[in-house]
Amino acid sequence: MRRLTLLALLALLLTCSVASPALAEYPDRPIHLIVPQAAGSATDTLARLFAASLGDAIGQPIVVDDRPGGALTVGMDLTAKSPPDGYTLCMAPIGALALTPHMVDHLPYDIEHDFQPIVLVTRGQILLATSPTTSFKSVKDVIDYAKQNPGKLLNASSSNGSPGHVDGELFKFMTGTDIVHVPYKGGASAINDLIAGRVQLMFESLNSIAPFAKSGQVRGLAVSGDHRSPAFPDLPTIAEAGVPGYTAESWSGVIAPAGLPQPIIDKLNAASNKALQSDAFKARIAQIGDEVAGGSPHEFGTLISMESRKWGEVIERAGIRIE
Repeated sequence: MRRLTLLALLALLLTCSVASPALAEYPDRPIHLIVPQAAGSATDTLARLFAASLGDAIGQPIVVDDRPGGALTVGMDLTAKSPPDGYTLCMAPIGALALTPHMVDHLPYDIEHDFQPIVLVTRGQILLATSPTTSFKSVKDVIDYAKQNPGKLLNASSSNGSPGHVDGELFKFMTGTDIVHVPYKGGASAINDLIAGRVQLMFESLNSIAPFAKSGQVRGLAVSGDHRSPAFPDLPTIAEAGVPGYTAESWSGVIAPAGLPQPIIDKLNAASNKALQSDAFKARIAQIGDEVAGGSPHEFGTLISMESRKWGEVIERAGIRIE
């Protein structure tokens, strides 16, 4: 009897030792990728491109889940309060990680403590564009006119507190100009008014405005990064065009709830970097004017901290608030 009991116990231990790795294997079901913006937004488009590539790299479907609202806070809060098991991720743009925290009082989460950076997905640039109804042919033309006509130029943005808004505020500060900000409810309506000449300027991400600049419907003057954009190699940077030291990137990356086990972080980061290097993903990102990024969770976390400090100062100086 004792021998039978011992054999049964050994069989149970052997079964557990074989089954445990299978049960513990991550991922064994679809992963949800939250987008804190609406379907059809630039972040949603990026998330869907990345989801297809990451799904191939990690071996499970990636389900994109758009959760817009609250100046990006609805989707971010849902991510922060999800179980840290690797099955809920978030495609977070610069606005969610480095801008909104300085403009919204009493956020229900803390960027530094409630999230785990996984990987920086893309870096993008902002295009300084003018209406074709203006005579501006260069950044210098804009600065000269703004100084001679304070308060006369109208600068459109997709919304109050958007990257285009804060980039415009940095431009005004560094050039000593008085340009009036006009927020819209979305980039499409702002671009339409720029084309029509109802506003004269716009700082807008390349992945939104590039088609209009390439078709001549708006006039691109310069890009905002520290190097020329591969999508517009003939356009100078704003720094090259007369505002030394000016840089303003747009970027997006994947984050997870804090407390994610290190082996899952490592697996997600490795699979993400593999996904970013797929030919299909790189080709699509090039088409929309962004640049593929990648790197370690630590590098992404460092970028978030640096950009938050930089834009926090711009936002405080400009007095930008979101109610």
